[in-house]
Amino acid sequence: MFTEEVLKNVFPLLEGEDLAACMGVSKQWRHVAKDDFYWKCQCAKKWPSVCKRTKPPLTGTYYKMFQTCSKRRLNRTLPPPRLSFENLEFFVDIWSEDKPVYSGLIPGLAMETGIKALPSGISNVLRIHLAKPDYKMVVPAEPRFTIPLNQTVSVSMLVGRNDSDKVARIINRSVFEYIDRSSYRALAFEYLDLSPYYPFVSGIRAWVSLLFMDAENINDGVLDVFGIQLDFCDVAETKEEVLWLLDMLDWK
Repeated sequence: MFTEEVLKNVFPLLEGEDLAACMGVSKQWRHVAKDDFYWKCQCAKKWPSVCKRTKPPLTGTYYKMFQTCSKRRLNRTLPPPRLSFENLEFFVDIWSEDKPVYSGLIPGLAMETGIKALPSGISNVLRIHLAKPDYKMVVPAEPRFTIPLNQTVSVSMLVGRNDSDKVARIINRSVFEYIDRSSYRALAFEYLDLSPYYPFVSGIRAWVSLLFMDAENINDGVLDVFGIQLDFCDVAETKEEVLWLLDMLDWK
């Protein structure tokens, strides 16, 4: 076992992460390494100006300051969202050219639950997509509808809060410009209009997908739509993240 004098000569030469690791070796090493002098040396390497004070700012000790400020915290746990799907409802309208082909008022709980049983006759590629763990909201298109490939198809989606009678826009007449026949989806997106309380957050897209059947009439230029999917795959991968993102919308 090293004597304390040896440790006191070695510890000032270490980097902060290595010094912290030494604290787990033994009680003796921890006792020596907790001396705030060593941690003042570590803070002086990173932030020399803080050592101009007689005491470190805010934290009381240089050890706590190094712990608090040296590393950026990643994978933070979100607090419970303030919204719930129980208090939401979604207004979905789809046009082919200027003709409405679908209009639905979808309760938030239905968006949360999704399609319980997928219909027969859909492709395995689409089944695999829907089984992926990333969070997506998929509801059946009731009633089912068809759209022609040679026409411009667009979608609007609003979300309302039945606890406050407020409404926010998710998508406004965005066109399904990309039709992926290999994955049996047509996709439209729009950048979210967030509350002015979040002025430094931008560039987040809402995606709406039409899910269509694996049928012969695709070759005839007609898509048989059985489901509608909403996701925010750019940033939100869990239900909690989706609810926080909806909370950030510009509610009116």
